Amino acid sequence: MTFKESYNLPRAALAITLAGLMFASMGVFVRYASASLPSEVLVFLRNSFGLLLLLPWLYHHGFRNLKTNRLSGHITRSVTGLAAMYCFFYAIAHLPLAEAVLLNFTSPIFTAIIALLWLGEEATRKLLLTIAIGFSGICLILKPGIGILSTAALVGLISAVFAAMAMVSIRDLSKTEPTRRIVFYFSVTATLISAIPMFWYWQTPDLKPLLAMVFAGFSATLGQLLLTHGYSLAPAARVSPYSYNTIIFAAIYGWIFWSETPDILTLFGALLIISAGIITLLSRPTRSLTEPD
Repeated sequence: MTFKESYNLPRAALAITLAGLMFASMGVFVRYASASLPSEVLVFLRNSFGLLLLLPWLYHHGFRNLKTNRLSGHITRSVTGLAAMYCFFYAIAHLPLAEAVLLNFTSPIFTAIIALLWLGEEATRKLLLTIAIGFSGICLILKPGIGILSTAALVGLISAVFAAMAMVSIRDLSKTEPTRRIVFYFSVTATLISAIPMFWYWQTPDLKPLLAMVFAGFSATLGQLLLTHGYSLAPAARVSPYSYNTIIFAAIYGWIFWSETPDILTLFGALLIISAGIITLLSRPTRSLTEPD
């Protein structure tokens, strides 16, 4: 299927929005399970269940063409993505849900910076301005000048940095690697690496936290598939802004389940970060979404 044949903005927007709902739902399940399990166990369970739920999708599309000549690139993507997950899960356990998600969603700002250094992309005045706007929003959320800066908030911000590194590595890999290959190697590598700390941190979960992580893995995997489908239906610059619905869903969940309400500085910071992220995404040239085989 060619890009022109698959262009369908309403369906793409719906898929991206539903993906956001799934990712916010994953945050709820992780937050619930974090009350009784450490982050290391949560990350392992999320990756394990995610890989199991991904296998039918891989079987449907076939396991052919999974051989790669870019193993080092896949390892880089996997390590940075896994580091982002560890930090994000820690932030979810120690911050209001919407704030943890919002800090993670600063990744487009860091992606722009890393792409400048790693891929040598052009540093336009608009891009530099949006980076400055985004960092202003980050400062409003972290509130370093009024004594509210917390370790959890810094870890949440670090999760965005690692997520940005993962996104830049995906952008580099996608020049030669199809989506299913990138997803496959990340799922396998992340599961294997996250199994190592289980020799020290493993705790046998009770039934409810275990079921929560099953649903977390399901939500994350379904969200990733919806996100991939959405980006296959329309230009990334047109549909990426819909991914910020994740923050809205997370805020609603936080209010319903934990009576969390953001303060005025966080709201203004969110507005700046979302604006900067959208401008950054819209400023990028759109490439064909037809995958190599």
